[in-house]
Amino acid sequence: MNDNQPPVMPSHKTESLTSKGKSGRFWQVFWLTFLAVSLAYAWYSFYAPSNRITWADNYTAAQQQAVESDKPIILFFTGKWCSPCRIMKRQVWADEQVTATVNEAFIPVTINVDDPNAAATLSHYGVSATPTTIITDSRGNVLQQKRGGISKADFLELLGKLDPSAVEDL
Repeated sequence: MNDNQPPVMPSHKTESLTSKGKSGRFWQVFWLTFLAVSLAYAWYSFYAPSNRITWADNYTAAQQQAVESDKPIILFFTGKWCSPCRIMKRQVWADEQVTATVNEAFIPVTINVDDPNAAATLSHYGVSATPTTIITDSRGNVLQQKRGGISKADFLELLGKLDPSAVEDL
């Protein structure tokens, strides 16, 4: 017998190596797909398109503007880390009907809950969760309030409770 020849493997070991290779390839594809889907979902959760609402970021100045124009104020309490806030920015605030209604009839203010300058406003309105949407009169008295994320339809319904003529085509 020639000692230089490689040993012959039994057929059952060859089959298990082949099937293990197919199984390993399946798991590679599975985990790569899982990673791609997870990254896409994470991006989607934090993606917020720009909108054309003329947001004020200073509550005091917005309240003065509201008194002068006799318009109610929409306070949107948010944080950069808040995923439901991003969803609202994408599904509610970026909507054209919402944009038109808010810009025409309200003074919108966005308040970052992580801003130390906002502590007095947070305390005054008792905001402890994001997103929180509060609608006040021009003097700052609460007319409507909603904690948590809301849909476009729910937001327009909230506005319609204030003045049904302010919101068209609910």
